[in-house]
Amino acid sequence: MNKKETNEIKKIFTPANCTITRICGCYVDAEKNKRTEIKEAFLSLPEDEAFKYFTIFKSGLSGSVGKNLVNMEFPRFTEEEGGSQDFLLKLRDSQLKDDTLLEEFYDKLIASYDYGENYYIVVIHCAYDIPAKSTDGIEMYDASDYVYDFIQCVVCPVKLSKAGLCYNSETNVIENRNRDWIVEAPDTGFIFPAYTDRNTDIHGLLYYAKNPEQMPERLIDELLGCVIPMSAKSQKETFQAIVEETLGENCDFETVKNIHESLNEMLEETKDEPVPFTLDKYQMKRLLENNGASQEKLEEFEQRFEEDKENKNSGFIASNVVNTKSFEIKTTDVSIKVAPDKAHLVENRMIDGRPSIVIGISEHIEINGITVRPIAAQMKALEEDID
Repeated sequence: MNKKETNEIKKIFTPANCTITRICGCYVDAEKNKRTEIKEAFLSLPEDEAFKYFTIFKSGLSGSVGKNLVNMEFPRFTEEEGGSQDFLLKLRDSQLKDDTLLEEFYDKLIASYDYGENYYIVVIHCAYDIPAKSTDGIEMYDASDYVYDFIQCVVCPVKLSKAGLCYNSETNVIENRNRDWIVEAPDTGFIFPAYTDRNTDIHGLLYYAKNPEQMPERLIDELLGCVIPMSAKSQKETFQAIVEETLGENCDFETVKNIHESLNEMLEETKDEPVPFTLDKYQMKRLLENNGASQEKLEEFEQRFEEDKENKNSGFIASNVVNTKSFEIKTTDVSIKVAPDKAHLVENRMIDGRPSIVIGISEHIEINGITVRPIAAQMKALEEDID
């Protein structure tokens, strides 16, 4: 699923476009005990309550595709009778009306989810009539050929509200506020099946993680049975290691700056694309080759990439490996940040026999918010005083 497709599904979670048929929930305490459950038609909920659920479901589709929202595929064996994909398909097809399947789903999630506090599992079933699109891209809601039938599951932490004082309007006094158990925004969740190319894809799902560096691997492995791609942080660390190892002695200041600028140019050119720009093996090889990598090192890179591919890396999402907000230089004692499009102002030079970082400056300079005179202006004033 890409950005446009996730945004299209988000539109379902409004009163005007709601296609949610059923909602089920299970509140679980810190000891993994099921404390209470709900099962009802979504449209039977009070309006205020439905709005709060809409916010939760939208949160389960928030963040960046490739970072917080990760497309995952099912290994073929999971689609066989008794496999995890087969089970989710039966749950979807039941429209959440089969209590036995639903309880089995809760039990599997609870057993595989390592979370030491209270949480609320929410599952919904939706039947979305996919509107056809005209040749100019306009959606025609009265022309639908397909129905996207899916379930969404989110897991929300339930935490005690903070202690504090409040005003009691009935007694007209300030008093201690009652503390309540609050359902927070989801930490994790998924949509199954995936909505790919604006249609149902039963071979994959879209997974959501509020913190992409803390994905519940056991839950994904045991409940969903999906292949977990490399996280954004792992992609960045692996990319950096590959660049350093492949370039070797050629990994100097100007070369790394060129790589940074090349990646930012690629991102700028593809910024309007719905799918995040991904560097595959051939694009990585060309990038390294253009920046001085030897043939021997390129062959080592290909071998390294294939090994990483076995460890769930089929490419690098460019926005995960390059900092689009700043060009950052760090030494043992100093850290410098420059806007990406101003990286050309930074140079590496030898001054008086010492390697130095030189930054071209404009006439306006501030230090801790205080405007100071540029060196050139100071020198000119000094020369005038001497004259």
